[in-house]
Amino acid sequence: MRDSQALAEFRDLAPGEESFREAVLAGLGGRQKSIPCRFLYDDRGSALFEAICETPEYYPTRTETAILETYAGEIAALAGPDCQLVEFGSGASRKVRALLRALENPAAYVALDISREQLRAAADALAADFPDLPIVALCADYMRPLDLGPLPEARGRRVGFFPGSTIGNFTAPEAVQFLAGARHVVGSDGAMLVGVDLRKDPTVLRAAYNDAQGVTAAFSLNLLERMNRELGADFLLDRFAHDADYNETAGRVEISIRSRADQIVTVAGRAIRFAAGERIHTEISCKYTIDGFHRLAARAGFRPVQTWTDPAQLFSVHYLAAS
Repeated sequence: MRDSQALAEFRDLAPGEESFREAVLAGLGGRQKSIPCRFLYDDRGSALFEAICETPEYYPTRTETAILETYAGEIAALAGPDCQLVEFGSGASRKVRALLRALENPAAYVALDISREQLRAAADALAADFPDLPIVALCADYMRPLDLGPLPEARGRRVGFFPGSTIGNFTAPEAVQFLAGARHVVGSDGAMLVGVDLRKDPTVLRAAYNDAQGVTAAFSLNLLERMNRELGADFLLDRFAHDADYNETAGRVEISIRSRADQIVTVAGRAIRFAAGERIHTEISCKYTIDGFHRLAARAGFRPVQTWTDPAQLFSVHYLAAS
């Protein structure tokens, strides 16, 4: 048995500060200001997102967790013995625990996340609870081409795990691109387990992204604080607001940071002008029908094998096989 406090391996392939700087300046210099949502997840942003998951309005986390716990045995049977489980955007590695307990002799767990410190802490905690499981923590942007490098030998298949309806943060072409990249990672005999939020009453959706405690607003505005911390920006947070609304035509929640006034902000030495009401687009969260998601997955080379939902049909989990 290995030391339960030590990771099997930690590999750091995360983009550095210059990558954040370039993305911010490019995004704020465009006609429609925008910053990719992956930059919301620095260490503080990741902690705030975990707090969002605990708010009463935010149903996806508890609903998906219940689905995974209820059907873990069925998922394990499909994955088969001796599999390697690769989680994209592992965060606190909480949901994966139900799978690891159910899997038959898993060969390894690979956690991929962009938040370095949270990844280390989560992998250490998981190693303590699963001391015989080889764990590899890979700090990386999973939207870039991935080489997992050498992993513990496995006789079973490789199964990707992408929970949290993070797939909804992508446009349809981006989602296909991600799934195609994931198919390359899991291989021609591999599979993906994907959490997907379903279309529902817009009132439920609007509440989920505008919680009464203001945690989601703090999460959004932390992006401005991150620019202040890392890029020497001078954003005054009380002059900006979190906006989130459901676009029924597009079938997605659209999230942005709105300027409350005409103002000029300095970012990385560059003056950026904001008009009152102007927005920085930060994130979308697409909602799918089950058939709609199956069609999207097919474009990336996956076929649906099994889909599980909760009784209220709020959320879905899909087991996809490489085709």
